[in-house]
Amino acid sequence: MYHHSGSAAQPTAAGTATGVLDAKPADAKDALLFQRCTWCGTAMYQRLLCPVCQGSDLRTERSEGVGTVRHSAIVHRNTPAARNVSMVEMAEGFVVRGRVMGPPVGIHSGDRVQLSTAKDPVRGEPVFQLLDEPYRAWS
Repeated sequence: MYHHSGSAAQPTAAGTATGVLDAKPADAKDALLFQRCTWCGTAMYQRLLCPVCQGSDLRTERSEGVGTVRHSAIVHRNTPAARNVSMVEMAEGFVVRGRVMGPPVGIHSGDRVQLSTAKDPVRGEPVFQLLDEPYRAWS
């Protein structure tokens, strides 16, 4: 198996090479940041190592904020009112856990969403809003 040598220079693409302790960019206050492996190109959210090649050379990129709900569940525990927890697959190829605004029973797999807030002040997770209301006459 080939292993990266620390002495070889690696060109950086559209993102910036970052480590675990690097500060967030100034314009990333309300942006969803993710990592991309410089070796295999896999996109991931808040990881220390690439899940595909186990590489630690990750660069931080900014997401456009558009995604698709892959799974949504209604949670009643530790909350005064029912809320949803959704797994959202972003257009860049990574999956993030977050909340979609709206009635919890009205959010379904396949719904397109847009990032509303990168970090919820209470739970610290991204908050999304529905892009288009699908017609569900029979549900």
